[in-house]
Amino acid sequence: MNNHNRTGSSKLLALSPSMGKMDHSNEHPQNNDIETKKRRKALGLAYVVDENPPWYACLSLGFQHYLTMLGGTLSIPFILSGPMCFSNNPLVVAEVLSTIFFVSGISTLLQTTFGVRLPIVQGGTFSFLAPTFAILSLPQFKCPTDTVTDGLNITANATTDNSGDWRIRMREIQGAIMVSSLFQIFIGFSGVMGFLLRFIGPIAVAPTITLIGLSLFHVAAEHAGNHWGVAFMTVALITIFSQILTNIKVPLLGYRFKKGFFVVHCPIFKLFPIILAIFVSWVICAIVTAAGGFPDDPKHPNFLARTDARTIVLRESNWFRFPYPGQWGTPTVSAAGVFGMLAGVLASIIESVGDYYACARLSGAPPPPKHAINRGIGVEGIGCLITGLWGSGNGTTSYSENIGALGITKVGSLRVIQYAGLILVVMGVVGKIGALFTTVPDPIVGGVFMVMFGIVTAVGISNLQFVDLNSSRNLFIIGVSLMLGFALPWYLDKHPEAIATGLREIDQIITVLLKTSMAVAGITGLFLDNAIPGTPEERGIYRWRTIVTQEGDESGSLASIYIYDLPFGLNRLSKLPIARFLPFLPYYTEEDTHGDEGVVKTNQHVSYSMWV
Repeated sequence: MNNHNRTGSSKLLALSPSMGKMDHSNEHPQNNDIETKKRRKALGLAYVVDENPPWYACLSLGFQHYLTMLGGTLSIPFILSGPMCFSNNPLVVAEVLSTIFFVSGISTLLQTTFGVRLPIVQGGTFSFLAPTFAILSLPQFKCPTDTVTDGLNITANATTDNSGDWRIRMREIQGAIMVSSLFQIFIGFSGVMGFLLRFIGPIAVAPTITLIGLSLFHVAAEHAGNHWGVAFMTVALITIFSQILTNIKVPLLGYRFKKGFFVVHCPIFKLFPIILAIFVSWVICAIVTAAGGFPDDPKHPNFLARTDARTIVLRESNWFRFPYPGQWGTPTVSAAGVFGMLAGVLASIIESVGDYYACARLSGAPPPPKHAINRGIGVEGIGCLITGLWGSGNGTTSYSENIGALGITKVGSLRVIQYAGLILVVMGVVGKIGALFTTVPDPIVGGVFMVMFGIVTAVGISNLQFVDLNSSRNLFIIGVSLMLGFALPWYLDKHPEAIATGLREIDQIITVLLKTSMAVAGITGLFLDNAIPGTPEERGIYRWRTIVTQEGDESGSLASIYIYDLPFGLNRLSKLPIARFLPFLPYYTEEDTHGDEGVVKTNQHVSYSMWV
């Protein structure tokens, strides 16, 4: 889930000026211990971005990042299960969850190695959910009434289950994600993003993100409705852990190879409030289940509060299952699906740009140059293409929770996130892991949804802090955007045949776009914000871009800019004249290097692509 905890600290971190020169004779030059300690001290970090901790430290810290992103990732297959018609088959939910883990790991490895090259975890995104709901609300994708059933339908192999033929819906979403991801790949590698950002401001972003959260309220209510008491208990626990006990550090036993055992005080409530709340609620539900406090009739509304309601999925699932492309069949493509999914892609792109700058601040890296941002957006598009091929039912984007964790743990190492990517791949292959998480009682999931969707909504509203809210112009745009974002999808849901141009494909395209609340609100806000006269100060453009992109920050040296170069010798491409015209590559002229060792004099002498 994307939230704006991502900055972690209000203090802008600066790199030590002692790194004014760097040796490019190796792809990843190793600084001596003295320089590294100076940089750690200057930045307040345990490990800086280009430093490699011991493998055992990478493994434990990588697993911590896995736990951090687990709450947001776990929710996605549960949300999709309703409109895709497999809510009564937890084995399908488990296999979709395992697929999300697997493709998120691949996307993380690609992003940290070839993309923006910052310690950013990639995972499922809520931005794709609203267009997914709109696509699956078309008449041909409605769930048959006999598949929306009480009880459970477990089969030994989820791919053989024909519950409403959910695979048809999955393949439609796969095709929409795959084709729309090509747009994101083009936006990134062509450098067009810089041009688009000229027209996008906080007034357009605020209603878009706000309606991502608000459009999901019914999903939270449906899950919480299985037992409102358990749902409220989960909300209360998350509140206590994340807001009241957030600064409490718990003493834990640690071990280092040469140092032996030692005590470390860890802010576990700040790091894992969602996971802790799920665990405590799960234990309490298990006790109540054992005591006979929940009904054992599958048709009773409170049955899914039992911890043994889905334990059969643990027995039926395979220990190891390797997700593969086309595992649900050949993806299908429709114009309506592609156009609808483009709204989610654009929202994801805008959020990711801000994530890159926040991650650079917290990991001890200089603000990313434009070629790195372009490459990051392009590789995120490749990640979405992969998720479409594998069939996770969702795309991938940068995880703000994990960026916030960098500020808490003070570990900005890129290598740690690469280990996290490997852990995600392994967890995606171990089928029992996904099966275990599907046994979480429904009202606990509903309580988590209440908090997470609320935070997404609040994040959207928070973008309005940059605009002049005393301006009648701005209030008009915000109000009209939000109202249309609610009204049009509601009307079309009540009157599905309202759009009748005489051409079925055109009808479906318009219907999907107008039923996607975030698209309606975002497009309305974008159009009105650029059409109605207003000063940049009134629109909040200057303040928003300064905060999001750190424009004008002169707080430190940018000497470690080499971390954004490509690995494995690929950076030699940057010395070719054609690199000047490739917005995803840095371009080094002969004046930028000297001697045989190729030492870059200063970052200011590096010429980046002129396309952005």
